[in-house]
Amino acid sequence: MGIFILCKCYKKGKFPVIKLDAIDYRILELLQNDSKTSIKEIAAKLNMTKTPIYERIRRHEREGVIHKYVAVINSELVRKSMVVFCSVSLESQKLEEIQKFSNEIVKIPEVMECYLMGGANDFLLKIVVSDLNAYHQFSSGKLAALPNVGQIKSTFVLNDIKRSTVYPLNSTL
Repeated sequence: MGIFILCKCYKKGKFPVIKLDAIDYRILELLQNDSKTSIKEIAAKLNMTKTPIYERIRRHEREGVIHKYVAVINSELVRKSMVVFCSVSLESQKLEEIQKFSNEIVKIPEVMECYLMGGANDFLLKIVVSDLNAYHQFSSGKLAALPNVGQIKSTFVLNDIKRSTVYPLNSTL
């Protein structure tokens, strides 16, 4: 029995249904945990030959199930940083204004993640800066300077309890 997953087809703007079986999910789990896992290693873990593993991975890449491969760095070893979550409310929630804000926010490197929200605030941003002074400069000089920004509420991260890039494939979503 296969499980279906929606995958965005970027060129057409449609959402075709892609059928994934247990082997596909296992391959995706292995690659999420270590994207440098070789096809040979995956094949050995799944008791399969390399060719069908290779073909499945290439299909997942073509269909957009695998979006890209990245290195997850230990930010504490690279640079001192501070993580801030910002709730942003716009003055106008017209679709055109939301799109303008979205187009501008993706250009700002300090913004690691941005989510359009339902509820009390319009956007939730994950911001990374070097320190409190840098955040003050960012929030006043960049974020508040964007057109249509009505209110910014900031919450500062004291400690990472859990941080993951692994999408839960084996749970009941």
